[in-house]
Amino acid sequence: MTYGWAILVVLAAIGALAYFGVLSPDRFLPEKCTLPSGLACLDFTGTSTTVTLVIQNSAGFDMQNTAVTVNSSVTNGNFACVDGQADGTLVDGEKDTFTCTSAGLAPGKFKATLNVAYLNAQTTMAHVKSGELILKIP
Repeated sequence: MTYGWAILVVLAAIGALAYFGVLSPDRFLPEKCTLPSGLACLDFTGTSTTVTLVIQNSAGFDMQNTAVTVNSSVTNGNFACVDGQADGTLVDGEKDTFTCTSAGLAPGKFKATLNVAYLNAQTTMAHVKSGELILKIP
């Protein structure tokens, strides 16, 4: 009978911790920005209305008509990012800042898919590369 009460107390404590969000796995996920080879996400930050990314081209060729979009099931779908240099071109080795504006992001962990669409300047073929973005919105 004593073991039964001890188990009941432990279950009640675990239930209380889960109810108040202490055991939420979202609190322990690290912030990260990953893109496939050829593209590097050097830095990123987010607020309730914007997500800012610094992306570098390391593919070995120039990228033209570069467009970055952030896709999240939490927000109102997709939102596009504006090229900081406004030229749409990423020369091999060049880094550029992209600012993405949203209607409003809730505080907490934000998880989204990054899509980088570009045109290979050497072959004139269009490509879309996908990555992942996880960051904390204050």
